[in-house]
Amino acid sequence: MAPRTLAALTLVLVVAVGLAAFHFWSVRPEEVRVPEAVGVGDAAVTDEPLRAGAGGAVPRPVAGAPPSPPPEPPGEIVVDVAGKVHRPGVQRLPAGSRVADALRAAGGVRAGADVTGLNRARVLMDGEQVRVGLPQAPVDQAAPGVTGGAAGASGPSGPAAPLSLSTATKEQLETLPGVGPVLAQHIIDHRTESGGFRSVDELRQVSGIGDRRFADLRPLVQP
Repeated sequence: MAPRTLAALTLVLVVAVGLAAFHFWSVRPEEVRVPEAVGVGDAAVTDEPLRAGAGGAVPRPVAGAPPSPPPEPPGEIVVDVAGKVHRPGVQRLPAGSRVADALRAAGGVRAGADVTGLNRARVLMDGEQVRVGLPQAPVDQAAPGVTGGAAGASGPSGPAAPLSLSTATKEQLETLPGVGPVLAQHIIDHRTESGGFRSVDELRQVSGIGDRRFADLRPLVQP
């Protein structure tokens, strides 16, 4: 063989041996280390396999952590039902109750009460007042929780401010709840005989006004 041919064959042989050695080195087995176990008292957590459908690893809860608190019970509201109901006063109702629930808790509406402007489906708020069959409270004296629809049940002719018993006419007295022509005349007669009203409590001395009717009229009048 010519020297040039022999040199070429030697070069090819060296390259082949080098490639074989590189391939053997790249596929050799490697040692794999076992991860260390995590102690119970450690705060760290180990990675766990992904759950089906989860977007990431779900850590294991730390040992000794307090359980989640139970959900709080539904809230309660307190409302004042005033006017022509059988049991007026403060009522405690579940949150989300409506005006109809407050009326039911107060024993229902009394016979003859006009509830045309009362929205019974309205959701109640804590601390408000539901007025049934009473004249509308003055704007400057009305509390933030007063039910406007219930106050308007007495009609637009109701007094906008406390009515003066010493100066009111018979027609004005008849705008009060439960006061008709006969009772209005009794009030005027008593006023004439006694020289006027010095206090609202004197209404108890008028014929035809009992405790229940006096309770309805007291917040609506003045001497």
